[in-house]
Amino acid sequence: MRAFNRYAKRGFTLVELMIVVAIIGVLAALAIFGVNRYLKSAKTSEAKNSIGRISRSAQEAYERETSLSQIVTLGTESAAASHALCDAAVAVPVAVPLGKKYAPNNAAGVDFNSGTASAGWKCLRFEVNDPMYYQYDYTKTAYRTITGLTSPTLANGFQAIATGDLDGDTVTSNFVLQGQVEANGQLNRSTQVYINEEFE
Repeated sequence: MRAFNRYAKRGFTLVELMIVVAIIGVLAALAIFGVNRYLKSAKTSEAKNSIGRISRSAQEAYERETSLSQIVTLGTESAAASHALCDAAVAVPVAVPLGKKYAPNNAAGVDFNSGTASAGWKCLRFEVNDPMYYQYDYTKTAYRTITGLTSPTLANGFQAIATGDLDGDTVTSNFVLQGQVEANGQLNRSTQVYINEEFE
């Protein structure tokens, strides 16, 4: 009877406890890595969504018919309506935020409220009101050189670019969508976002 009671009160051995601690440590390390990657992916989705909107805005602006304001005298015709890409916009913000968010100032003539009916953010009808991790830029014909990216070949094209530095180490990431107007007047856009150094 004494032998039975002695084994009934037996606890875990040191080896068993160390195995459990090691398993918990491995699971915690995997969880930290997974959560960190998930947080970075959530931040990069801002850039992907925003440049998608800029690219669609560029296409919508191109598809709008632009006609001159003119007086047409009797017996004559007006000038034909035309289609044109918006001219380049200023980058917002001026410098890439280093691991921080930038709250855009959309007062008249500032940040996303700058440009004209034929140029910049006003032409694109694009704005961001919430704080953002990325610098956004829209260029026409004067393409930015980005590692591994082939720019449009025609003079009548655009780039929508998001540049960020999520970890603040001055190494930037780039997300780009491009488009160009073909000889037949049709605007073709990139089929997918070009990504360089996604989690930088």
